[in-house]
Amino acid sequence: MRANRIMANLRVADVDAAKSFYTDYLGLSTEEFNMGWVARYTSPETGANIQLVTRDATASEDSVVSVHTDDVDSAYAEAQELGFEIVRPLTTEAWGVRRFLVRAPDGNVVNIVNHRD
Repeated sequence: MRANRIMANLRVADVDAAKSFYTDYLGLSTEEFNMGWVARYTSPETGANIQLVTRDATASEDSVVSVHTDDVDSAYAEAQELGFEIVRPLTTEAWGVRRFLVRAPDGNVVNIVNHRD
């Protein structure tokens, strides 16, 4: 598998209530998207970013990071071949991403995802 980008998924109780700290104080002022339960904020100067997540809308467990890859299908097949626990099977979500969730041997849940461009 080839990871193109890894993004922290920070658990928050309320995206809108948490937003100003990350946008105003940390300077992550560009809202790339906000779906109510997940939002991504990015610094227009540096590209630094974070995702705020209340609770995953379609998965039974929340992930700690999102790993972006060009070939999510091969990544899924490799995770299965290696015997990793699949927390959520490979799915094309209603909002357009194709993803699956896998548990790392340390117990962390990782969201492996491909965004349509």
